Amino acid sequence: MERVVSELALGLRARGWAVTVIAYECDLPAGSGVEFHRVRGPSRPFVLSYPWFMLAGSLVVRRRRRGVVMAVGAIVLNKVDLVGIHYCQQVGPATPSRSNWLFKLNVAASGLLGRLAERICFRVNRPQRFVCVSEGVADEIRRYFPDQAARTISIPNGVDVEAFAPDSRRSESAALRRQLAIGDERLVAIFVGSEWQRKGLEPAIRALALAPNWDLLVVGNGDRDRYEQLAEGLGVADAVHWIGVSRDVAPLYQLADALVFPTSYEAFPLVALEAAASGLPILATPVNGIRELVSDGRNGFLIDADAADIAARLRQLSDDRALRERLGAAARAAALEYSWARMVQRHEALYESLAASAASAASAPNAGWAGGDR
Repeated sequence: MERVVSELALGLRARGWAVTVIAYECDLPAGSGVEFHRVRGPSRPFVLSYPWFMLAGSLVVRRRRRGVVMAVGAIVLNKVDLVGIHYCQQVGPATPSRSNWLFKLNVAASGLLGRLAERICFRVNRPQRFVCVSEGVADEIRRYFPDQAARTISIPNGVDVEAFAPDSRRSESAALRRQLAIGDERLVAIFVGSEWQRKGLEPAIRALALAPNWDLLVVGNGDRDRYEQLAEGLGVADAVHWIGVSRDVAPLYQLADALVFPTSYEAFPLVALEAAASGLPILATPVNGIRELVSDGRNGFLIDADAADIAARLRQLSDDRALRERLGAAARAAALEYSWARMVQRHEALYESLAASAASAASAPNAGWAGGDR
């Protein structure tokens, strides 16, 4: 979500808009020209930081508001023009990154708080549009908030199609392969994300035992001890490479031959867009966003979160290099339709239409966001 908001703010500023961001934190380059107002308060835990931002952020929005105002989720108690939806809380809480009771309690409390906040904020916000990051999320908003159905639209997430491009980081990926001691004859699948239970790391690891030609890169953070024990028990520990959190994943995609992403829920995962732009076949469950990006058998495969199903597709790819190349090229072509520039253009057109219809709109429209750290 933070990446999407950052790209949107920078993209609109580059097009001449005055952009203001109200948030706990804002990671933008120096000299971006984006005006930032920091909301002081606790950033953790979520059950404390969320209601605090809702109150404090609402006061800042009331004081600083100008032009078109977009709230990112159920985050402020102000009248706004748009609400950006990156995740519908009504669907259910996320899964804990650790299995102990404290993590489970925090996730359950956060989910309850999020669902209640949506019910309250959306009524108070009275936006002209709910802007969802995928058509699947838009359907969720229409289902849980039927009175808002006519005002709900989707503008999908984007991807940097230049930074994530086939062979753009070839020398770095070759060095990584040597560093990880992955033989030239081995094929490499990549799994990217935290919340490993929800995103399906277990069936991805189990699939290695049924697809012996493949190694797996695990990029992200989670209960590593648990999954290392799983890999050990299956006899595939040497084929699993724990990368950890990485701020530069482009060369990791370059090293890989396919993305494996058997997740149970997403809004529109950036990792799938990044992998597709990098020219990788996508093996993913048909969740939100994936259904829009992946055409089964054309640029990837829609899979079940099942080790046997994943392994069957991996074996199919390992047996047919031409298939890998064809799917990868089609994935790249599909990703080109989701550039950040296109995402910014669609938002710009929406803001301009709203600004033009507002009686108080100035001749040059302004834009602003209110958003927390989630």
